[in-house]
Amino acid sequence: MLPNRIFFTGVPGSRWSGIAQALESGAGFNTSDRLPSRTYTHHAYTGHLGAYFGWGMEFEPLILWSDHNYIDQAWANPGGCRLVKSHNWPDKFDEIEKCYSDDWIMLVYRPDLTSYSWWHEAGGFQIQYPDYKWYKDSTNMLYEISRSNQQILEYGCKNNVTWEYFTANWVLTNMGQTVTVDRTYPDVLVALIK
Repeated sequence: MLPNRIFFTGVPGSRWSGIAQALESGAGFNTSDRLPSRTYTHHAYTGHLGAYFGWGMEFEPLILWSDHNYIDQAWANPGGCRLVKSHNWPDKFDEIEKCYSDDWIMLVYRPDLTSYSWWHEAGGFQIQYPDYKWYKDSTNMLYEISRSNQQILEYGCKNNVTWEYFTANWVLTNMGQTVTVDRTYPDVLVALIK
């Protein structure tokens, strides 16, 4: 059974948005956070769908400990599992554990330079949603990708996770959901902390 929330994180360019969309196609996910203003398309992909939390973005990850309604306000409808997406959750892992102990955390890992390159190819600072201005410039973006990836790996190690490829079988085994996964990338790994 799915929890109320899955705090979902990966660095910019980690292909985490495609993984999020595959997950949200499963039964039981609440996708009422999707609005035209929260959609970004690039190449042949629907790059971003739904609310993104992050520094300088529509929803900042600031009030986790004091107000669960702050997180949930991004969704128009109650119920279902909310996939709460943010590149900045690595800065908040301890607070998430403390305040949302019944919810899960999902990690997406892709190496720094590959992520950085794909983020630029997907639009970089021209991406219309979410807003990446907080990252300031390409040099700082690469620094933040590296810093967040290190935090993701350390948190995974702390929780003794098993890193695996994102496949339909992985989703079925870990979440009990049947979804279609169009492609598995050899440089993208996922882990789930329940």
